Amino acid sequence: MNKKITFILVLALAAFLVMGSASAGLFDFLGGGDDTVKIGYLPSDHDAALFVADAKGMYKDNNITVELVQFNNGGDLMTAMASGEVDVGYVGITPVLSSIAKDVPVKVISSAQTEGSGIVVTDASGIHSAQDLKGKSIATPGEASIQHALLSYYLTKNGLTIDDVNVSAMKVPSMNDALKTGQIDGICTFQPYVSIASSQNNTHVLADSAQILPNHPCCVVAASDDFIKNHKDEAKLIVEIHENSTNYINENVKNGNASEIVKLLPEDIVSDPALEARSLATFPFISGIDDSFKANVDAFQKLEVDIGLLDKVITHDKIYWEA
Repeated sequence: MNKKITFILVLALAAFLVMGSASAGLFDFLGGGDDTVKIGYLPSDHDAALFVADAKGMYKDNNITVELVQFNNGGDLMTAMASGEVDVGYVGITPVLSSIAKDVPVKVISSAQTEGSGIVVTDASGIHSAQDLKGKSIATPGEASIQHALLSYYLTKNGLTIDDVNVSAMKVPSMNDALKTGQIDGICTFQPYVSIASSQNNTHVLADSAQILPNHPCCVVAASDDFIKNHKDEAKLIVEIHENSTNYINENVKNGNASEIVKLLPEDIVSDPALEARSLATFPFISGIDDSFKANVDAFQKLEVDIGLLDKVITHDKIYWEA
């Protein structure tokens, strides 16, 4: 083969490789080059079904590649979902409803758990009743969080408003340190941080969310309309995986084997395995979207309307996608 032909073949090969690379780049840009499902979550054992499913390879077994993305609060997670940064989220019902009310194209595709939050205060604060919260400093994960909504409701039903309390937003893992060092008087947070905070010296639980609002919905599995539309089969599988993972958790907790679930949770939420095992048994894990769950969400919506977090109750067709 003469040098001229060899040179032409080399040029042709180089052009082919360049064109192939460009095509692949265009393919990725159009959304076809990355099949990874990005799932947002909070550092909470409320999201245990997600952690268990990932640790036990349930997504992999169903040929779904996932990337778990942590957020500090539900508001930040929903902002990321609205911008397309995440496809699915384990997130509180409050930020989901707030997003839907603002016409963010997302849907609830499954329930995840109920209750599981609480208000913990220092003994030195002198807080022993709701009325004692007046003028005190209380931290929540943020205004868009369900904990902020629960605190607002707790104050309202006891003759106060959120304006009567010095409320600040704080990263959840930092709350306990701030409480321990006396920087704040109390926190309204989710598990396992309720259990962790109340295990410290000189603190006590003022009110558990089961006392504040029994059976209230908390975390749900939400997905963007775009993901549901373009990846319907994967969305159905994610709902199925969530149900299987939830059943696995409930079976182990019921049989006194919560420690087996603890082993599957991220290290950053397990400060004490024994404490974490007890935390998992303090609230119900659920899945699916049945009439009972919808009724509880409707009741919660009315509560949010009453305390000014929602302008009006949202209809079911705008909230749910049922696989």
